[in-house]
Amino acid sequence: MLKEQIQNLLEPLLENDTYFVVELQVKALKTRTNITILLDSDEGIKIEECAQISRKLANEIEARELIQTAYNLEVSSPGIDQPLTLLRQYHKNVGRKLKVELTAGGEHLGELLEVQEAGILLQEEPQKKLKKGEVLEPILIPFTHIDKAKVQISFK
Repeated sequence: MLKEQIQNLLEPLLENDTYFVVELQVKALKTRTNITILLDSDEGIKIEECAQISRKLANEIEARELIQTAYNLEVSSPGIDQPLTLLRQYHKNVGRKLKVELTAGGEHLGELLEVQEAGILLQEEPQKKLKKGEVLEPILIPFTHIDKAKVQISFK
């Protein structure tokens, strides 16, 4: 119930869908409540934006006296090690290199070309050197087959 109340307080602070919630966790411990919120936007989110939303949300929690004990509120962006979980995150990362782990085992590594309703179109990196004139066709991976997809950082 507290999670839904915090979600409701957070929604108006997301500036008409400029920002979106990737994850919201509320854990009630013996002496305090920990609230962790991961936010993102289509252009990325800066630490100053997270801090501003955090202050506004804390003010709302205090004004409504939602939490009677001590609490920690952490608002941040998902780290690079966080897997993609929302369709909007896939759209944001078109053109980037992904590592896609499959539910049936195995993985694919390649450039995210397109996001479709049912899955993603990935241009895989060749596992071996291609013969002259040989072309590696993009593959469609249904979302139902994706266990985890992470953006791969290139330091080239």
